[in-house]
Amino acid sequence: MFVKNLNLIFGTETIFSDINIFIPSNEHIGIVGANGAGKTTFFKIILGLLEPDSGTIEFPNKERIGWLPQVITDEIPNTEITVLDYLLTGRPVKKLETEIEDIYTSITNTTDEKVINKKLKTIAKLQDELDYYEPFTAEGQLLKLISGMNIDDKLLDQTLSSLSGGQKSKIAFARLLYAKQSLILLDEPTNHLDQDTKAYVTNYLSTYPGTVYIISHDLEFLNATTSKTLVLDKRTHKMQLYNGNYAKYIKIKTEQDLRLQKEVEHQQKEREHLQGIIDKYLHGNEKKANIAKDRQKKLAKLEEKTIVIEKNLRQASLSLHQGRESTSYPLKIKDLSFKYDKSSKTNLLHKINLEIPRGEKFLIVGENGAGKSTLLKLIVGTLTPDAGEIILGPKTDIGYYAQEHELLDNDKNLLDNLDEFDLTERDKKGLLGRFLFQYDEINKKVSVLSPGERSRLALAKLTAMKANLLILDEPTNHLDPPTQKLIANNLKDFPGTIILVSHNTEFVDNLGIERTLIIPSGKLAYYEKETVEMYHTINTKKKGV
Repeated sequence: MFVKNLNLIFGTETIFSDINIFIPSNEHIGIVGANGAGKTTFFKIILGLLEPDSGTIEFPNKERIGWLPQVITDEIPNTEITVLDYLLTGRPVKKLETEIEDIYTSITNTTDEKVINKKLKTIAKLQDELDYYEPFTAEGQLLKLISGMNIDDKLLDQTLSSLSGGQKSKIAFARLLYAKQSLILLDEPTNHLDQDTKAYVTNYLSTYPGTVYIISHDLEFLNATTSKTLVLDKRTHKMQLYNGNYAKYIKIKTEQDLRLQKEVEHQQKEREHLQGIIDKYLHGNEKKANIAKDRQKKLAKLEEKTIVIEKNLRQASLSLHQGRESTSYPLKIKDLSFKYDKSSKTNLLHKINLEIPRGEKFLIVGENGAGKSTLLKLIVGTLTPDAGEIILGPKTDIGYYAQEHELLDNDKNLLDNLDEFDLTERDKKGLLGRFLFQYDEINKKVSVLSPGERSRLALAKLTAMKANLLILDEPTNHLDPPTQKLIANNLKDFPGTIILVSHNTEFVDNLGIERTLIIPSGKLAYYEKETVEMYHTINTKKKGV
């Protein structure tokens, strides 16, 4: 891929500035950079969904491009087509076979040799395309993907309209991998994957024969799947390609920064040395004055080559405080059962029992679609249980972070989204500023924000709640590693109670989690990182997948 003279400006904000870079084919490339550096925007330009102000992106050969966007919900049609039928459409095998058959049929209706030869050439092109998709083994390959990604038979028979957000992500990912594209663009692909599915996908991608571009804040995943790293610099609006995965890039970058710092220190010493001679000899006799003038010329040349170290980007500032202390048990759950399809005989959640003492940090784990987010919605009251009780202590104040940011009002701007809190306009602007929103952004509607920006706004609202019971559903999705670390540090020191759903094991392992609820079984266990990572694999073996 050749990126030539690429320039893009949104309003007054420069995204890309005169970028010229060659990115080789058949490589697995991790794309990293701060939130707002233009990673997803770069994908949209590649896909032709966005026109740059100037410049081009050229492919050496015709590419079959597949895309897994950050937000899957709107990409999968909300129809009654079954999951299996949708997966099968990943490769146009039936469509191509039908086209070839129709052309053969039309040939029998003509004797014109020119027409026949033209149609035979068309058939040859279509046959080449069909052969690329390996029609005789395609369904077998899909079955392996279905098995590897733990998509069970019941899910295959479900309609797309009935899927949860996590299930949609998994299905969209499986379809993309089955599609056999020569270039695939993955934007935060592990956000909603459970551990066993993530492990399978990691292994699958590590040997994928085509070109893969991956935007991800999951550093473990990046290190395991990429061989090069493309860095988008928000400060300079440039791109730079490094050999090696993210860990190798960090090592190279650290060494470069150390060398640069030494050069800056050397320049400063040389500058001080020259300036000392100038100050000492400039007003002396003619010989000394000539020495001073010579040093002035050297100093001028040194200033022309001055090395400037870019300042680090400002980081978000999160500070979680509870308003009042809760009672000894802020939450109790007794025999809780729930199902979306009220005509079904099977509950999604069945007789869940749970008591959360004040100050506990509690984790909920389970496969995609097992009911983790559903349980959180039942606790906060956006869903009503079919049976059982959810008992909140009389002093329980809930702060809820929703996975899909449902608590944000898309039709309001950033400032108005904080109206529910007792804050002055100055306080609101200060809060948004601490989460890296500039003054000219506060009147943006939420509907135009990127997923990362929405996450930061949701965190700002969580800060303003001053809750003593935090209900957190995948709080690190769409956020860069420094912000994830910031959240982890705050949650670890939070004096109140936390109930968390997260697939980010590195993040979870730093919070001081005490117990784990395994959904849908309702089993309680003391937290161990290895147990949580192994759970899905054990559960899968039990099902005989």
